[in-house]
Amino acid sequence: MAWNIEGGRVLQGTALVEGDIGLAEGRIGEATAGARRFDARGLLVMPGLVDIHGDAHERQLEPRPGIGFAAPLALRDCAAQILAAGITTAYLGVTLSWEPGLRSIAAWRALRTALATLPPGPDLRVHLRFEADNFDALEEALEDIAARHVHLLGFNDHTPGILKKLSDDTQTVKYAARAGMTLDGFRALAEQVGARRGEVPAARARMAAAARRAGVTMLSHDDATIGSRAAFRALGARIAEFPLNEAIAEDARDACEAVVMGAPNVVRGGSHLGWASAAPLAERGLVTILASDYYWPAMLEAAFVLETRGMLALGEAWALVSANPAQALGLDDRGRIEPGLRGDVVLVNAASRAPVASFVAGELAWVSTAGAALIS
Repeated sequence: MAWNIEGGRVLQGTALVEGDIGLAEGRIGEATAGARRFDARGLLVMPGLVDIHGDAHERQLEPRPGIGFAAPLALRDCAAQILAAGITTAYLGVTLSWEPGLRSIAAWRALRTALATLPPGPDLRVHLRFEADNFDALEEALEDIAARHVHLLGFNDHTPGILKKLSDDTQTVKYAARAGMTLDGFRALAEQVGARRGEVPAARARMAAAARRAGVTMLSHDDATIGSRAAFRALGARIAEFPLNEAIAEDARDACEAVVMGAPNVVRGGSHLGWASAAPLAERGLVTILASDYYWPAMLEAAFVLETRGMLALGEAWALVSANPAQALGLDDRGRIEPGLRGDVVLVNAASRAPVASFVAGELAWVSTAGAALIS
């Protein structure tokens, strides 16, 4: 179906310009006669958001510790929430860990299968967050990378942090509950895994080589030192995700690399873990991408928060959640409103900072009650 989106303020580059656009055959173009009409007067016409890392789907798979739901049902709900947040391309941050339960190889298989059977909606892709010590799942992960089931590879290494907390029952019980294990059972498993730390570099090198062969983009996660960032850069990871301090972000930008931080960090005014604050780093050009992280609505809200702070125009802030992640991920067909690009568009009420409608590949994928009244 062809659409004319008429009378809105369209993001052209970083400027908002009044005008009309058309969506036909999945692409952005000029308005045409005979198309369905969406009256966008008073609305912003923006490129759909591109989420490089969101793991809120875990709350749909397991809303309470030990209470799980089938992946097809959870992902159906996720798709609806993602669209209602203005996100048209979402890389689900799927952690594949040595832990049983939510982040296990069985959960990975179930989610991978469910993704292949979802009805049309947002473009859902897999950001594999592979835990460094998960040697038992290494071969299967390598096969999935080669088979193009993975669209982005992240190098996770949370085991050292977990090992440090094993003596603290309050901390360890959270990990044990997620894994569906007793405290003693989880401690024994973590210590067993930690005893193989010497095998991490070789396994990590194999993962990186597989990603390079398959043309899969790679990123490092939670870099704590400039040396760590340099090591992952040498493996081919050209995106730095959630660097722990400003110096590491500067090092990545000096190397012309994308730097990712969480949109919730911007919305809440700082990191909930006490790490670097994203908003001032984004204003200085050190953070170039904002991800939903654990809360999908934060992406769109973060763009408005940055505008309100007065250092970035809305169009400049929007690039952090659309054009920049698309570019870093090699998605040259989206993230901007230009003729011929994929018809991923979100209509936004600027006053309420809320999406009104989301179009994916030129089709209306979600619309609010207020938005439905604007269609003719």
